[in-house]
Amino acid sequence: MLGSVLALLSSMMFAGNMTTLRRGVITAPVYQAIAITVPIGVPLFYMILVIFDYTYLLYTMSFDSLFFFSLAGIVHLIIGRYCNYKSTQLLGATLAGPVTQLGLLVSIFFAFFVLDEVITLKLLIGISLIIIGPSIILFLGKENSKTKSGIIIDYKKGYIWGILCAISFGISPYFVKVGLNEGGVKESIVGAFIAYFSATILIFLIIIISKKSFREIYNYQKEGVSWFLLAGIFSFFAHLLRYMALGIAPISIVEPIQKTTIIFRVIFSWFVNKKHEIINFKVLFGILLSIVGVYFIIWQI
Repeated sequence: MLGSVLALLSSMMFAGNMTTLRRGVITAPVYQAIAITVPIGVPLFYMILVIFDYTYLLYTMSFDSLFFFSLAGIVHLIIGRYCNYKSTQLLGATLAGPVTQLGLLVSIFFAFFVLDEVITLKLLIGISLIIIGPSIILFLGKENSKTKSGIIIDYKKGYIWGILCAISFGISPYFVKVGLNEGGVKESIVGAFIAYFSATILIFLIIIISKKSFREIYNYQKEGVSWFLLAGIFSFFAHLLRYMALGIAPISIVEPIQKTTIIFRVIFSWFVNKKHEIINFKVLFGILLSIVGVYFIIWQI
């Protein structure tokens, strides 16, 4: 029960992250969003470790756990997040949601093909609906090509980035579970810190190699910086709750519940970014089909 509640709260935080992020990338580049939202998690997670006296686990964790938590951080926080933010920049938080839902299909691939689980009719129906939902939105794209604020929606590029995001997000939970190695909530929080720390180190290395100055990246488009800081805080709480949920509940429970974030995206976007998003009956119908597909799969599990 607690794992389910934590997963639901995490999905709300992820929706808050994407809603505020959407506002920032209207005027600022995605690389700036990554350079702000990932590093901000390091001191916040370390603070949690100190408060609950979990820092000793950093010195007792096995090499395998360190490796897989680091890998999860790079795949999810850099590759997946960059693709997610690009998709959101091109489509908006509401339209990008159903595309990133496809990440569940990657998880299913591992569970049912790699692990030789049985494929059932319910599973096939769920997969079909998850694919049909974003497809409907895509095919109706010509009717929803511009927001009220005048932003042009780029469906082709947005969907490509969204699918790449889905692949990354679908893989990363398995790296987290392998890294946990039957550990609990304490180990999962430490794992989240390791994931953020590793991703941050790589981001700083990329900045140095690119020969861009840190001042240039962090001072560019200051209006966007404010939204990215807020998005980073939402992201911190989202991942904290997600790793805690994965520490006490199976992926088959946590990941499907997290897919409800698409509902909260619509709600939050309506209040915060209504003029920058496309929210109408056809879009909501596509989102609904995607959600129903997710729960057909939960029914199967």
